[in-house]
Amino acid sequence: MEDKKANIIASVCIVVLVVVIIAARVSLKLSKTFYLILGVDISLILAVICFLIIRNRYNRERKLLVSRFVSEGRELRIEYSFLRKVAGVPTKFKLEDLEEATDGFRSQIGKGGSGAVFKGVLKDGSQVAVKRIEGEEKGEREFRSEVSAIASVQHKNLVRLYGYSSASSANRPRFLVYDFIVNSSLDIWIFPDRGNRRSGGCLTWDQRYQVAIDVAKALAYLHHDCRSKILHLDVKPENILLDENYRAVVTDFGLSKLIARDESRVLTDIRGTRGYLAPEWLLEHGISEKSDVYSYGIVLLEMIGGRRSISRVEVEETRTKKKRKKLEYFPRIVNQKMRERNVMEIVDQRMIEANEVDEQEVMKLACVALWCIQEKAKSRPDMAMVIEMLEGRVPVNEPPDSEVVVVDLLAADDDATTGVRKVIDIPRLQIQRERQFRLPSICSCSSIISPISPR
Repeated sequence: MEDKKANIIASVCIVVLVVVIIAARVSLKLSKTFYLILGVDISLILAVICFLIIRNRYNRERKLLVSRFVSEGRELRIEYSFLRKVAGVPTKFKLEDLEEATDGFRSQIGKGGSGAVFKGVLKDGSQVAVKRIEGEEKGEREFRSEVSAIASVQHKNLVRLYGYSSASSANRPRFLVYDFIVNSSLDIWIFPDRGNRRSGGCLTWDQRYQVAIDVAKALAYLHHDCRSKILHLDVKPENILLDENYRAVVTDFGLSKLIARDESRVLTDIRGTRGYLAPEWLLEHGISEKSDVYSYGIVLLEMIGGRRSISRVEVEETRTKKKRKKLEYFPRIVNQKMRERNVMEIVDQRMIEANEVDEQEVMKLACVALWCIQEKAKSRPDMAMVIEMLEGRVPVNEPPDSEVVVVDLLAADDDATTGVRKVIDIPRLQIQRERQFRLPSICSCSSIISPISPR
């Protein structure tokens, strides 16, 4: 705009000077005064032309320089972004950048108890999953500290954290930016399609066994190989993603806890997902890496059976012939069938029909799962031992026949259609220990069910 304006002014000046020369020639003839005016006008015209030439050349060089700096700056930003990813340093994104990457948060690919997840594409072309964290009560310093710790975790079976966007005000949500995993979460691949919940298909037995090993390696890395011990505290199928080769990638560290190496267990508020909470957490005895082992054991059983660990079933009363819903606890059924040596009765029927299940491997995986869900934390193996057992380097002994603890079955909201458990805050429980109490295989729906086996 400025260049165009300058060219117009210069052209007008030249035209005016030419008009002055013509007027002087007509009025003054060929007098000395005319030649004087002619010389001055020609000098001014040449000066204007030289000004335009110099200005245009200067502007051309300036534009080339700016274009080169922009290109170099873009390359530096891409290289800087690449180096940050390699080094595991989280990038702080602006809210506007995330809005642009997700097209205004339109492409929602999932929703959990702590917030919704959107698919996006960054400026460097990387596909990401942007999680919007809602209802987070942690301070800004604690949030950034945990983000840095999680971003420094580098393992092939743990989702990579690109960066974050912290809240500039109390009313604005925080965001976490993860690597995008194409095949979504494990739950849609092991649980049959029901209601409005989509199903991705059915994993084969070999794929499920490999997923079990992958998740075990991810948790073992968090528990034993990081500088600060990291407890995931929300291990469930919804937080296990599958890549293009159906290998497991553990995600969602929203409830994770960092503890020092010399700490064996810590006390924290009870938060989590119903059906996956370890008994010691609900009993307020403190949590440790064995709490993740318990949740992992529940996930193993769900992969074997293709069903939730806690489900509602309709039963008909013998006297009244009325149907009513009762709660069925799958781990207890597995324990019973394994003692009866009828372990194939608990396997997902879709795999049975495909005739692809090895009974010996089912027995081994069921035994490992029952070891992991032992009610006493010290009786459970650590994740390193679980890997040894799954990969056949250590023999798997039959777990002891103990009472399976079912605590707080109805403390969390449960969508009867989808079967998805929401992550919620659970109030403190009043636990009463009962002597000579045995848990029936089918538990009737009541207020809060807290059967504890005798200690």
